[in-house]
Amino acid sequence: MKRLLIIIVGLVFLVSCGKTHRLPLPDYKYKKGSQYMTASWYGVPFHGRQTACGERYDMYGLTAAHKTMKFGTKLRVTNPDTNESVVVTITDRGPFIKGRDLDLSYGAAKKIGHLKKGVGRVWIKYLGRDMRYVKRVPFIKPGISAALTIQVGSFSEQENANRLKQGLEINYNNVYITTIQLEGKKFYRVRVGKFNSSDSAYSIAEKLADEGYTVFITSRE
Repeated sequence: MKRLLIIIVGLVFLVSCGKTHRLPLPDYKYKKGSQYMTASWYGVPFHGRQTACGERYDMYGLTAAHKTMKFGTKLRVTNPDTNESVVVTITDRGPFIKGRDLDLSYGAAKKIGHLKKGVGRVWIKYLGRDMRYVKRVPFIKPGISAALTIQVGSFSEQENANRLKQGLEINYNNVYITTIQLEGKKFYRVRVGKFNSSDSAYSIAEKLADEGYTVFITSRE
């Protein structure tokens, strides 16, 4: 009996060692409620570029970037030095600099007197989510066996594709970029996963769509 127990424990240990889970880094985590975060801001170099949620970045708008918050998340951001507050919507991914949690738009940073400081602590209050940012996955027939992948974005600028890829890699495996020439112009397509069936691809696509990404399942080259 004792020998059997040892064998069972050993098997459980081997199974647990065989599993791998990708988790966000500790400083990427957030909890719904209120907390301090370290915020920076971004402006002119990104103005007019496509954000990770698909919208064009308006530096004068009241938006922000976070590494993992779902697109459409509403936050009240308060500068403790000025006691000024602004409500922002998460529409992008970033900042990807160690020690920073939130990237405010130029307009949001200006509202709370955060421009000159550049980087510093702000008080965050979670307000809910604009559910218009939740996307749907285009229908694909279930039970299909084929080499498939999920396309999350397509950009004319490689830097935008790299930024989206970096954000996706926090929670997803097999994130990669492929290129295609269309009418003499190069596009950088950001894709997630390599699947052998429509069912397995669809489950991941649904999760991405719930986060606010515009996705579709396509053939894998």
